[in-house]
Amino acid sequence: MRNVIVIGGGVSGLSAASYLAKYGYNVKLLEKNEHFGGRIRKYDSDGFTFDMGPSWYWMPEIFEKFYNDFDYSSSDFYELIRLSPSYKVFWDDNTSDNIPANYNDFKKLIESYEEGSSIHLDKYLADAKIKYDVGMGEFVMKPSLSATEYIEYDLLKNSFKLDLFKSISTSIKKKFKNKKIHQLLEFPVLFLGAKPSETPSLYSMMNYADIKLGTWYPKGGMYRIAEAFETIARKNNVELINNSEVLSVKVNDKKISSIKTKNTEYEADLVVNAGDYHHFDKNILDNEYQMYNENYWNKRTFAPTCALFYLGINKKIPNLEHHNLFFDTDFDEHSEAIYKNDTWPKEPLFYVSLTSKTDNTAPDGMENMFILVPLSPNVSTEEKEIERLFDYTINRIEKRTNEKFKNDIIHMHTFTRDDFIADYNSYKGNAYGLANTLLQTGFLKPRMKSKKINNLYNCGQLTVPGPGLPPSILSGKIVADLIRKETS
Repeated sequence: MRNVIVIGGGVSGLSAASYLAKYGYNVKLLEKNEHFGGRIRKYDSDGFTFDMGPSWYWMPEIFEKFYNDFDYSSSDFYELIRLSPSYKVFWDDNTSDNIPANYNDFKKLIESYEEGSSIHLDKYLADAKIKYDVGMGEFVMKPSLSATEYIEYDLLKNSFKLDLFKSISTSIKKKFKNKKIHQLLEFPVLFLGAKPSETPSLYSMMNYADIKLGTWYPKGGMYRIAEAFETIARKNNVELINNSEVLSVKVNDKKISSIKTKNTEYEADLVVNAGDYHHFDKNILDNEYQMYNENYWNKRTFAPTCALFYLGINKKIPNLEHHNLFFDTDFDEHSEAIYKNDTWPKEPLFYVSLTSKTDNTAPDGMENMFILVPLSPNVSTEEKEIERLFDYTINRIEKRTNEKFKNDIIHMHTFTRDDFIADYNSYKGNAYGLANTLLQTGFLKPRMKSKKINNLYNCGQLTVPGPGLPPSILSGKIVADLIRKETS
């Protein structure tokens, strides 16, 4: 039981493979694409370098713990910069604010919105820290194979601190009256797959991560993370094999005995699927071995897909920061469009990143711009709608920054729902995984260990702990620890 095949070279797959190799297993990792890192990838063209996937570096201690487990630190791979301001927000009253990295300055800002709010913020974030410490501590490292994992006295006692049955929106609105404060505190969960009114108050821990732990950036781009994880896997003798999409598996006596790619068949004692859970379950396994039917998947609430625009601009744009949130249209209307009505938003909220504000990712005197528009994963890609969104977002950015640049765009690349499906086998083209709703938390997520195949395990954004880079790192460790426990 020492030969392990890990399928999928994203962050969770690289994490699982590295830990398993450290624990003494012989590990091969199969990746369908050319690059390792999954959604962390870069795109270079005409002197511009773009982070194509994740662009927010939060919870730096989770990354640091991973590196430390292999006798490294982040500084061995990249310089980590805390962004100040953390980001910029454009509001619907035609104002904008740079969101301070310094906590006292942040309190002054929200005090300007609502008198007395800084006192409530201290209490709110003290509670959020408890949720962060508990949620990202003893709770998050459970494989969540059953509810019984959570019946230990200390876990039950601490579970009451998590406010699982109250929404984050309710929690925020009880403490603050000002709409800008509501949006600032709700934004970290907005793009993770459900309306704030349907997201448990547990996720106020994201506010703690944002406001107290800070927004960071690895010099050289987010792809430096993928390079670091690949280096650690190789140093631990993981055999990394790219351009190797899994086409089928052979199952004997309720065990996967071999895995077939286009050119090769690999034998395995143990298998970890770190690719898209739905794709592997429905398209690689025979019906009798599938954990969930299509009705199950259709009833899950998925995070949005996105329309992404990568632009090289032949001028500087002074009125934007590294991270920018355009919250200058109706917050609820966009939420309804993508989370309830499955329609194209008419006036969407969107996110804009310019890493060229911090890094050398564009030629001198130029900017690289990354625009992300969240969309319902249940709406098929329509070229005319993508073109409308592009024109609409550019016009709005120009209007709000008072800077014309559309005619200065000298490079453009688009990435849509169809690309998420083609490149990552992403179910419905979702960008982040399952939404963080109460009924999709912990043991209510798709199982980490198959009940139908004895040597098959899963990790990644569709199982525990959930979507995002830090949870994906932890998912790889959780599955590796589970395998070591069950097979040592």
